[in-house]
Amino acid sequence: MEEQERGRIMEVGPTLRVHRTQLPLLPPSPSAQFTISAPLREEEPRGHRGERRARERETRRPSPRSEPMAALAPAASILVLLALAAASALAPVVSAVPFIVLHGIGDQCGNDGIASFTDELGEWSGSKGYCMEIGRGSRDSWLMPLQDQADVVCKKVKEMKELREGYSIVGLSQGNVIGRAVIEYCDGGPPVKNFISIGGPHAGTASVPLCGSGIFCILVDALIQLEIYSNFVQAHLAPSGYLKIPTDMADYLEGCKFLPKLNNEIPSERNTTYKERFSSLENLVLIMFEDDAVLIPRETAWFGYYPDGAFSPVLPPQETKLYTEDWIGLRTLDEAGRVKFVSVPGGHLRISRSNMKKYIVPYLTSCGSSKQSVRRILSI
Repeated sequence: MEEQERGRIMEVGPTLRVHRTQLPLLPPSPSAQFTISAPLREEEPRGHRGERRARERETRRPSPRSEPMAALAPAASILVLLALAAASALAPVVSAVPFIVLHGIGDQCGNDGIASFTDELGEWSGSKGYCMEIGRGSRDSWLMPLQDQADVVCKKVKEMKELREGYSIVGLSQGNVIGRAVIEYCDGGPPVKNFISIGGPHAGTASVPLCGSGIFCILVDALIQLEIYSNFVQAHLAPSGYLKIPTDMADYLEGCKFLPKLNNEIPSERNTTYKERFSSLENLVLIMFEDDAVLIPRETAWFGYYPDGAFSPVLPPQETKLYTEDWIGLRTLDEAGRVKFVSVPGGHLRISRSNMKKYIVPYLTSCGSSKQSVRRILSI
C-alpha cells in the first residue's frame, strides 16, 4: 500500500536543487467495470409449453375494465413530466466556482506538472481551472518583483468575465504570497471565495533556495549572495521579498519591500483594508509538508515562524504576534472555523493525488466541503 501511494505522488513544482528527481505523472486508474447479466430461465418439459403459451396469451389480453385505465396512462405520464419540468425550473441553479492556479518559483503554466495539476483539479471538482502565467514564466518568477507579479494577476482576473461572480485561488509555494497580495491589494477585483495554500512561505523563509545550473541560474545565485535587503536585490530577485532573517529584523522591516506590507508588520503602516479583505474568505486551507526542506521553517506554511531575534524555537501560528494581534485577520478566520491547518507527508510540493482529492478539491466544488462531497470526490 505504501509503494502504491508513493507511485501516485504528484510533484507539482519545479525541481530545485534539493529535489533532483522528477517523477513521471501516472495515467488515471481505470474506472470499475459493471456487468449486468440477464436472469437464467429454467428449462421446462416440452409437453407443457403449449399450455403455458396459451395462459400467457390469456394473461396479456386486456379486460374491459382495464381499457379506461390504459387510456389514462399517457395523460398521467404527461402530468408527471410537466411536474418534473416545473420542479427543475423552480430549483436553484448551482454553478461551480472557477479557480486560478498560481505556480511557484522556477515553474510555468506550460510545464507538464502544473498543466496536469490544473487539469486534474478541474476534472475532479467539476470547476473550470485557469493557470495564471506571469510574464515570461519561470524567468520572471525569479526576477520580477513580487508586487509587480501580483499586479499582473490582478489585471488578468479583473479582465476575465469567467471570474466576475467570484473565484478561488490555489497557490503553490511562492504563488501563495502573490495570491494573498491579490486578495489584499487588488482594488475592484472579483471576490475570492476560497484560498488553498500549498507550501506557502506566509511568515517568510530564512533561506532562499538555490536556482540550479546554467548561465541564468549562475546570475540568480550571485544575486542571492549579495546584500539581500538592498534596493538592487529587492528589485531584481523575487524571493528576496519574503526572506525574513529573524536575527536581522530591523533591516528586514526597513529593506524588505514585500512581506512586511503583506503581513501588516509595520505598526505605522498597518492597513485595515488588508485585514478586512483577507478575513472575508469563506475558507482558508493551509497545507504544510512534513519533510519540507525548501521552506525554513516548514511551519511558515501555517504562518508559524521563529521569534524575533532567534532561530529557535519555532512558534506555532497561534503564538505569533501576527495571529495574537490579528494583523491580517488570520485569528478572525480561525475563530470563525474557516481555517484548515493540514499536514501531509512528503517534501516540498510533493502531494499525493489522494490528498489532492481530500484537502483541495472539496473547496473547489459548488457543494463546498461537506462530508458527502469529500466521500464523493474520494470515490473518483
